[in-house]
Amino acid sequence: MKSRIEIEQLFDDIEKLHVVVVGDVMLDNYWWGDVDRISPEAPVPIVTLRKRESRLGGAANVALNCRALGAKVTLASAIGKDMEGKTLEQLAKDAGIDTSLLQCCQRTTTTKTRVMSRSQQMMRLDDEVTDDLALEDEHPFIDRVLRFLQIEKPQVLIFEDYNKGVLKENVINRITEHCKQLGIITTVDPKKKNFLSYKNVTVFKPNLKEVREGLHIPLSTVDQKEMDHVHAVLHKQLNHTITFVTLSEKGVYYSNGHSAIIPSHLRNISDVSGAGDTVIATASIIYALTKDARLMAEISNIAGGLVCEEVGVVPINKELLMEECARLLAE
Repeated sequence: MKSRIEIEQLFDDIEKLHVVVVGDVMLDNYWWGDVDRISPEAPVPIVTLRKRESRLGGAANVALNCRALGAKVTLASAIGKDMEGKTLEQLAKDAGIDTSLLQCCQRTTTTKTRVMSRSQQMMRLDDEVTDDLALEDEHPFIDRVLRFLQIEKPQVLIFEDYNKGVLKENVINRITEHCKQLGIITTVDPKKKNFLSYKNVTVFKPNLKEVREGLHIPLSTVDQKEMDHVHAVLHKQLNHTITFVTLSEKGVYYSNGHSAIIPSHLRNISDVSGAGDTVIATASIIYALTKDARLMAEISNIAGGLVCEEVGVVPINKELLMEECARLLAE
């Protein structure tokens, strides 16, 4: 437990951090409208559009959450030479995110367009290429990131993997090795394809579905003993420091030798989109500042719950999170 003064000081100290986010960026489009009738052409609703909005998604949303918490943030990824890529880059710049490591490539910028009516998602349209980065893009990307890390020496680097092709095994290995040499904390939000490629990282943060798919473990009941087994299996293959698993409505699990399941706090859930992005951003920042795995898990658990009360992908509200932490965690 922390005092309110300690919690407020912790949140003030976030401004001292430099975070680099590496991974798959996305442009999240929201088309808001009203549904009054069914189409005469097919049995589908007609949506009369009222508003269009573009937001940062994927690794860009992780970067946005880090920025919302007050950290200095650099985003490293590949975007297309298209209007969506330009929009994404401009949104990042407008949010105060350093985009010097965004690399334009001959590929489509991943774009997800959600058609919304009365806070409900009617449809989602995905425009993307999920092939791995081409070799002519991969090597310059690695070189730029490694050079940046050598010069800037950020405190923490986040791998945000959405299986869209940026985080190839060679990219992961080269950057992780360089971070280890420089003493930079590495955290991971993995997906199935590269699940066991993140060897020697500091914090490995899958969700329950990703654990089941990545390790082929059924996990019929989520309890302390079963999750400790998950940590043991993961540690044997990854040699990482901390396992941190989000358990949906059951809360979160962490283990770094000591382990616990921390229950979720009661919330009015509106939308779980982007909650994982908020959790990895918060966890990375809190651990980089404190090296306290329990506190990392507690605060990240609160942060993930807060963003689920909002509709769509939105970043965490720093002041609200600090107040919730003071209310729930202070002595």
